[in-house]
Amino acid sequence: MQDAQFHSSISQSAIWKQLQARALEMKKHRLADFFAEDPARASDFSLELPEFLLDYSKNQLDRRVLVDLLHLAREAGLEQWREDFFAGKPINATEGRPVLHPALRGGLAEDVEIGGVSVTSVVSAELGRLKEFVVLLHNGDLTGYSGKRITDVVNLGVGGSHLGPQTAIEALRAHRKGDVAVHFVSNVDGAQLTDVLAGLDAESTLFIVSSKTFTTSETMTNARSALKWLQRAAPEASAETLLGKQFVAVTASPEAAQKFGVLPERVFRFWDWVGGRFSLWSSIGLPIAIACGFENFRALLDGAASMDRHFREAPLEANAPVIMALLSVWYCTFMGYPAHAVLPYEQALHMLPAYLQQADMESNGKSVSRSGADVGYPTGPLIWGQTGINGQHAFYQYLHQSPQVVPADFIGSVTPGHELDGHHEILLANMFAQSQALMNGVDAESVARELSAKGLSQEEIKRLTPFKVHRGGKPSNTILLKELSPRSLGALIALYEHKIFAQGVVLQIYSFDQWGVELGKGLANKLEPKLASGALEGEDGSTVQLIEYYRRITGAVTPAELPEVEVAEPAGEQA
Repeated sequence: MQDAQFHSSISQSAIWKQLQARALEMKKHRLADFFAEDPARASDFSLELPEFLLDYSKNQLDRRVLVDLLHLAREAGLEQWREDFFAGKPINATEGRPVLHPALRGGLAEDVEIGGVSVTSVVSAELGRLKEFVVLLHNGDLTGYSGKRITDVVNLGVGGSHLGPQTAIEALRAHRKGDVAVHFVSNVDGAQLTDVLAGLDAESTLFIVSSKTFTTSETMTNARSALKWLQRAAPEASAETLLGKQFVAVTASPEAAQKFGVLPERVFRFWDWVGGRFSLWSSIGLPIAIACGFENFRALLDGAASMDRHFREAPLEANAPVIMALLSVWYCTFMGYPAHAVLPYEQALHMLPAYLQQADMESNGKSVSRSGADVGYPTGPLIWGQTGINGQHAFYQYLHQSPQVVPADFIGSVTPGHELDGHHEILLANMFAQSQALMNGVDAESVARELSAKGLSQEEIKRLTPFKVHRGGKPSNTILLKELSPRSLGALIALYEHKIFAQGVVLQIYSFDQWGVELGKGLANKLEPKLASGALEGEDGSTVQLIEYYRRITGAVTPAELPEVEVAEPAGEQA
């Protein structure tokens, strides 16, 4: 994909400047008035797909803005980038890799070969191994070192090796299969591993070590501690036996897993063309298949593949991920709204905001364009949120009456995941009402009428009215699933994946690298030994103080023994 085919700096294009002017104009326009001016707005600004309805009519734009945004997408070469993405071109250019997570779920139009090997064939083979393992586990044919059947599985992973699988399992709680419990440990803080292991039987616990490189510090530290836990419970068993019977690895580095001691037949693979935050469709999804059954895992993949086809084939103006991406560009980059809320009105989706926070912010949190130049404009919003009803009693006050505008995604389902009468209607009524309230607000005249009807004096009405006014004009999308099922969940997650990619293309950034994550890891590796040694020469004053305080409180050193150290000058400051 060559940017030279399209505008080399999208922010200098005529359509970019036109959208900047449109943004100033739109800020003067009442969002609620759009419906009065355009009776067909709700249907015209909605897309109905097999698994859900996307209603984007409560957004701060008209047809002219939408046409201009689509023009911007074409100016940025989105259609060509989309084609290159599905064709396996190395669109992750800073790492020289293709980006092929759709291949994991059958979402490619045609097979792709990498190094002369069919991607479809290796994915199919690995899925077959995954299915066989899950069947053995559910049948009770897999045992621990003492012969007890495996009853509990602990997934050790962080980032995409944890968030994706746990989000899916929580979302599919109504679709769980078998009696094997799945637990997650992602934090290197030993308190989490300690808490999880406290209720487990060492003889019947299996560990899945999920790490792309099998060198991730947090994950490997937890893996070594898990092995020690087993060894304390079974001093008669060798480490080789425990690793062979009660450890499984999921990695793109099988040799490293085998060196750690995991048996080759217990190593499940994914590939370097799968980004961690897009990996739940691969062997990283083994915990999902264990918790929900392989058939439901396959349905999850099929739902995602259906969204792949929609994104690949639908014209931009009728393409759900593209529309959502353009709305995000419109708000963050042109309207100046730096945050976006994800508000699921479905308890089972309670982890979705955290999952999408990683997927979006780790992808598009960039300040350099594909040419290596500073972009000069915001590239992606801060993603945050939580389940809707809880949020209503927490931060919705900010959404409604803060001067800040936070666009939001409301997500719910028509069909409840339970059999309790009356609950779901209250839930959906709240979801619909909140999006309506954010859009319309309440003006001073309406507040005054309400207070007058309650019998308040004119003096009291005048005093209270400013506090009860809601300005409205707060935009939102509503995604209404027919039901929350493995298939619809797959489609929903893939919708956001493709939205993130399309947004990055339009803004001329690389969405699939994550160099910002590496800096802190490298510094942590250098500082860790200094907590013990106290050799702090060259560190800044704050870091010196923090480590010295740690060493003093832990008894590693007394104040009188603290050495004189040379403190590095802050970067860019003259001595």
